[in-house]
Amino acid sequence: MCSKQKEKKGGEEREQQHVQNKSKKRKEICPYGNYKHYYGYRIGQELEEDPRLKVFKKEWFQGKDCLDIGCNSGIMTIQIAKKFCCQSILGVDIDANRIQDAYWHIRKFLKMEDARKVPGKSSKLEDANGSESSIKGSLKEERKEIPRNCCAEEKNLLDIVSFQKEDFVNTRDPPKKHYDTIICLSVTKWIHLNWGDDGLIALFTKVWRLLNPIGFKTVENVTSSVSGSKTGFNRPILVFRK
Repeated sequence: MCSKQKEKKGGEEREQQHVQNKSKKRKEICPYGNYKHYYGYRIGQELEEDPRLKVFKKEWFQGKDCLDIGCNSGIMTIQIAKKFCCQSILGVDIDANRIQDAYWHIRKFLKMEDARKVPGKSSKLEDANGSESSIKGSLKEERKEIPRNCCAEEKNLLDIVSFQKEDFVNTRDPPKKHYDTIICLSVTKWIHLNWGDDGLIALFTKVWRLLNPIGFKTVENVTSSVSGSKTGFNRPILVFRK
């Protein structure tokens, strides 16, 4: 085979591989609801804040240790930390890629705040293609660049918010800490689809064990209609008090 024919064949193979890769990307399946752009689907581009935050009460989070089960890319977790001044909040998700996205969103927020407070400083963001550990490391370095005149809430955001990959329902490790408030938003449907009634029972059993006081005292429907939600996302929010 001559060199021109080899070149042509190699080009055809590369093109075929490219088409196959694009096809795989289009067919990406998210069996746990772990969509990459979930928040874009949910609240759209016209809203800056998740509408569900309007019905949350500050007393649930202020000065409290909190857990966000199924945090996806962490936007809601970060917004809760900022708006309600948590003592700490941990976001867990079954998908390592969404945890990577969550650390990227912290970086994005810090760079935007830094650029706003220091005129002329570039707010260019790096791509979210590093490992979780490398992202954590770079975030620690960026903390040093936050201006000293920032309020304590902004300075300590990285001490307040953290993320980790975890299959919450199936993890058998004993709890390392307990929490005052646990949120689990738009997740129970996917747990039920994947693990049935046993999965839901396991979820609530673990939540009960992880909460600080003992026993569910009340179940409150704080809203049956969240204004601003897109069609299909207008769901009730239930508050279980222990």
